Amino acid sequence: MRRAFLGVAMVVLAACAPSTSAPPPHNPTPSASPTTTSVSGSIGAAQYRIEIPATWNGTLFLYSHGYVAPGRINLATDSPAPLISSWLLGEGYAMAGSSYSSTGWAIEDAFKDQIALLDLFTRSFSKPKRVIAWGGSLGGIITAGLVQTYPDRFSGAIPLCGVLAGGVATWNAGLDGAYALKTLLAPTSQLRLVGITDPQANAELAAQVFNQAAATPQGQARIALIAALGDLPGWFDPTGPQPAPTDYAGQQAAQARWESQVDFPFEFQYRAELEQRAGGNPSWNVGVDYAQQLAISSNQAEVMALYSGAGLDLAADLRALNAGTRIKADPNAAAYLDRFVSFDGNLSVPVLTMHTIGDGLVVPQDETAYSDVVRAAGKQDLLRQLFVHRAGHCAFSAAETIMAIEAMVARLDSGNWGGPALAPATLNDAALSLGDNYQTVGGFLKSLPAFENFTPGPYPRPFEKGSPVPT
Repeated sequence: MRRAFLGVAMVVLAACAPSTSAPPPHNPTPSASPTTTSVSGSIGAAQYRIEIPATWNGTLFLYSHGYVAPGRINLATDSPAPLISSWLLGEGYAMAGSSYSSTGWAIEDAFKDQIALLDLFTRSFSKPKRVIAWGGSLGGIITAGLVQTYPDRFSGAIPLCGVLAGGVATWNAGLDGAYALKTLLAPTSQLRLVGITDPQANAELAAQVFNQAAATPQGQARIALIAALGDLPGWFDPTGPQPAPTDYAGQQAAQARWESQVDFPFEFQYRAELEQRAGGNPSWNVGVDYAQQLAISSNQAEVMALYSGAGLDLAADLRALNAGTRIKADPNAAAYLDRFVSFDGNLSVPVLTMHTIGDGLVVPQDETAYSDVVRAAGKQDLLRQLFVHRAGHCAFSAAETIMAIEAMVARLDSGNWGGPALAPATLNDAALSLGDNYQTVGGFLKSLPAFENFTPGPYPRPFEKGSPVPT
């Protein structure tokens, strides 16, 4: 049970942290300790948290938290973990973070609320010498979006496990999975892919369809195909080893857990919140060739083997996907999702990203999508990307996260990335030197530093900011 909890817990690791209510921002009441001044309060509907060490070095880390499901408790946090907070404060860094004014795909609110918090910090204390944006998961896309939208307010950015393919691409990829599940496993069902009117009932129906299919070899093969269209990793449990390259049954079982336990709520339930926010459906699969989607997937061999073992005709299923009724986007809704947010790659400050290779919620191919647009804009010298050999979403140890922080600070201090300083072996040695207490993932899993050289494949459905939407 503990192992299962950890695998799912990584999904929300960066989502929220405890906070307390306080007087409004025009009269915040700090609570001081011998080493730290802590301030909590609210700016409109958003709570905030600020922590400043007694000897502040002038650098502020502005933290953006991850996705909070619609209607869930939405609290402010300024760091992904208490141990990291203590390290930052001990090194002389100040921290701040907002809860955002709403839950769900709250990127529009996050931009407004985080900039308002920066303004409040300057009014209440002093203007930082430099501000480093950082955050995990949805907070990763917010972090990258902040430095794209407000480049003059930041010196650098550290998106962790970030949704760096952007909003349009991410929800298009989710639609592909949902479309394939309905087309292949329940074509006559009442399962809704867009325009979801009863999110909870829709999610329950998707679970029923999935569970029935997962009980047969034929259903398992089709579940593997659905996973392959989004290029989900065949590794789920960070407490266990990665399945061998030819352990197709083990890979499929891991992908099934990613789909049923993690991804389906977004595809069949939380999409309703997004559509309400965007004013319509922002996603489409018009013109998508699903045979090509499989051809570029790292899971193609797995799918072919499982289809053969189950006695299924893979070509026939791909034809069924390509012949199905396609979904068009509402242009205004797609434009909203493009604003909040897609990426143009035109970096003006250094950006350092970090991703686990076994992330099935925000796949590591998100890093490819981001690096592609950065390279196309000619700004690749401002980007560096780190990869950690571990399963899980945002499943970084405190030591690995601190290494990313130190690498960004060194880049800002020196004006260059330091070459060998970002080599996996160097990072692993430095992370290990922090001590045993820092080698913890999720608060209770001990794991040695696992930086590695890794090149993710292409993102299944890339979308560069401002690209046309098919009609």
